[in-house]
Amino acid sequence: MSDNQQNPNKEVNVSDVLLNNDEIKGKKTDIQNPELWDFPMNYPMSIIGHEGEHDSLLNEVKLILGSQFPDFDLASIQVKPSKTGRFHSARVNLYLTTAEQVNTLYAALDNAQTVRIVM
Repeated sequence: MSDNQQNPNKEVNVSDVLLNNDEIKGKKTDIQNPELWDFPMNYPMSIIGHEGEHDSLLNEVKLILGSQFPDFDLASIQVKPSKTGRFHSARVNLYLTTAEQVNTLYAALDNAQTVRIVM
């Protein structure tokens, strides 16, 4: 019997998770291979919200981006429904300059209550 079957409430330590046979370093929201990123760069992203969270998603994304990117034009955020209309995505294009900026952004989005996934 596996550990998960014996203790279904066992917490998983992020440092215990394996990715391509390598241990993940740092938090789950940290860039794992910063050498593959070419800074500075334009970075398009879609932030998908939980079902029925259109207005809340937009407000939370504006708060996060406004606090981390003071020069970002919040009016440029495009919110679109999914094909079924159940979910909405906020689409943005950010200008990123450092890996730490990416790590901070993904940590904030991971903590956001209305965000389901970021692509």
